[in-house]
Amino acid sequence: NMITVSALATTMFLGGWHAPFPFNMIDGANSGWWPLLWFTAKVWGFMFFYIWLRATLPRLRYDQFMALGWKILIPVSLGWIMIVAITHSLRGHGYQNWATGLIGAAVVLAGILVAALWKPLRGNTVQPTPEQSTGAYPVPPLPAVSKETADA
Repeated sequence: NMITVSALATTMFLGGWHAPFPFNMIDGANSGWWPLLWFTAKVWGFMFFYIWLRATLPRLRYDQFMALGWKILIPVSLGWIMIVAITHSLRGHGYQNWATGLIGAAVVLAGILVAALWKPLRGNTVQPTPEQSTGAYPVPPLPAVSKETADA
């Protein structure tokens, strides 16, 4: 699977069998056996990056991935769609590229500022008492044990 993903990523994002930037200027860099070598080198490079990433990053549980998607990735993508729509609309109404870029940057900075100040501005939240939080995991209270059952 990793080789398949690496080959697909090489084909879609890294230029496939074409020579990389400094080498594509040389005549004959994309003829003969060179395209096969370029493709293989790109797949190996992506495999190295893929294995390195998997070994470096911690493994996340399914609920952590879902929280990342619902709480971070979906709002960010919706915000990005809004920025693109606004800049496209402004360009359609005759604004210059630099003006739409400044407006987009202002919207992004405003979003970052709101995200950074969200918790401090929400106010105090109720903190659990030490009796309610006994450790890292919530533990229900133990049932009361009478003296007769303890002796038996």
